[in-house]
Parts: sequence; C-alpha cells; structure tokens
Amino acid sequence: MKFVQSSKSLQWIIAAIALVVAASQVFAQDAGTRVAVVNSEKVFNESNLAKAMQTRLQNEFTKRQNDLRDSAQKIQTAAEKLDRDAAVMNEAERVRRQRELADQDRELQRKQREFTEDLNQRTFEERGKIAEKANAVLRQIAEQRKLDIIVQEAAFVSPKADITDDVIKALNSQK
Repeated sequence: MKFVQSSKSLQWIIAAIALVVAASQVFAQDAGTRVAVVNSEKVFNESNLAKAMQTRLQNEFTKRQNDLRDSAQKIQTAAEKLDRDAAVMNEAERVRRQRELADQDRELQRKQREFTEDLNQRTFEERGKIAEKANAVLRQIAEQRKLDIIVQEAAFVSPKADITDDVIKALNSQK
C-alpha cells in the first residue's frame, strides 16, 4: 500500500516538474516579445489634430454656450426682481410670474441638456477621427520597430517602452 501512495506522490512530483519545465520554456519564448506603451489621453490632448479639434468644437459651440449663459442670467435677474417685488404684488400676479420663471428654467435646463449631448456627440466623433489616424500611425510604428504588442494606459511604463511622443510627432507630421 505504501508503494502505491509513494507512486502517486512520485507522479505528482513528476507532473509538477514537467509543468515547471514547460512553463519556463513558454516564458523563454515570450522573452523575445517586444512591447510598447502609448498614453492615448496625451495623444488626444497634445497632438496638433487634438488642438485643431478643440478649436473647431469651441468655434462650433461658443455661441450656444453664451446664449445659455445669457438666458440663465436673465432668469436669475427675473427671480431676484420677483423676490424684491413679491411683497407688493397681488397673489395672482406673483403666482403667474413664478410659473413663468419655472417654465423658463425648465426650458433652459432642456437646452442645457441638449447642448451637453450635442457637445459630447461631436467630441466623440472628432476623437474617433483622431483615433483612426493614431491607430494607423501605431501600426506603422509597430511594423518599423517590430513590436508585438502596443498597450494603452499601463500602470507603470518604462520611458524606453513609451512611444506616445513618437505617435504625436508622427500625427503632427501628417497633412
């Protein structure tokens, strides 16, 4: 019986050794894997394409943003005037003006939501265009440097593995 138990133990030990040897061979093969890291947020913020995108979006949405700010200021001014004049107004007039202010405020909130949704949608579209161009640049860099993997947003990056500045330079050189 002891022979059977020791035989099973021996089998487990042999299996464990085989597993360690196989794993070390896999890691030895992977030791040649070339990895690089890119910080996509830096690309989206610092490239010329990103700066042009920000300018386009600002030009496209500044008027609406100013209109919303003006409307909010008008509502605030009207609310302050109502607070000052409420003591001398009759009840019906005060209630009517409160309802008007509430309606104007709801309309302003609706317009602000639409503005935010439109801005987010346009930002998403513009970032998609930049991402498409950046991905083409990443493929070129991977081929040139014979990289196997390019990772985005790593927890730690050695400066020699970070290719973000190279991606930005390549994007900036495109026309």
